[in-house]
Amino acid sequence: MDPNLEIFLLCVMLGSLVGVLAGLLGIGGGLLIVPALVFLLHFFLQIDIEIGMPIAIATSLSTVIMTGLSSARSHYKLGNLDKRIVTYCGLGIAVGATLGAQFASFISGVLLQRIFAVLVILIALQMVFFSRKASKNKVGNLGLSGIGASTGFISALMGIGGGALLVPALVWFQVNIRKAIGCAAFSSIIIAVFGTLNFVITGWNNPNLPEWSFGYVYLPATFGIIVTSVLTAPIGAKLGQKLDTAKLRKVFAAFLVLVSIRMIIGIE
Repeated sequence: MDPNLEIFLLCVMLGSLVGVLAGLLGIGGGLLIVPALVFLLHFFLQIDIEIGMPIAIATSLSTVIMTGLSSARSHYKLGNLDKRIVTYCGLGIAVGATLGAQFASFISGVLLQRIFAVLVILIALQMVFFSRKASKNKVGNLGLSGIGASTGFISALMGIGGGALLVPALVWFQVNIRKAIGCAAFSSIIIAVFGTLNFVITGWNNPNLPEWSFGYVYLPATFGIIVTSVLTAPIGAKLGQKLDTAKLRKVFAAFLVLVSIRMIIGIE
């Protein structure tokens, strides 16, 4: 079987899980997609980490566009979007995502892998120890833009939708948890669009990319993940309305730590 087709089929299965997690926990699927793609590209196409890491991050971001649209639509229907938060966070996110994607494109793949792994561990620890209790502080429009810029930069650097960063930040500033998740779902679209566009531009003339690449975006993986993730994201969003996700977040965080340690050790 053609290795590109094998990767596509495996990504179809991966997309099912990614969609549910995006809607359920508001964390985006990139935390799973990036390490999975790094492995798949290495195993099936013998692509090393120097080129595999930016491909994985760019491809992950490209899938967030459709997953984010599906998840955000569900949260909109549930009344979980706040116009002011989305607007001002979005402005900062657009700038931050552009800078993050540019930075990720020009550093070494090994360094990018290490940065990704360390940041995932920090996110996992935040998922375990983060309290949903709000502070006594509220955030203004400028603060929302600053939060957005930081979220956009780190998210584009990691290939994630930004929910793992944006949700706790918004909740800390007295935003209802479900509205924070809904706004993070919408903001992930902005991160994905600006991040993906910049990865396409920076990888456009790279001669080392595999076939079926659009800049750094590897299309078989993109389409494979999108096929199922757009269908399962609404399921996750509805489950999030009914379930206490605290225990699930802790289990998922432990899994992320193990994956990150494996990435730090290396896939060779």
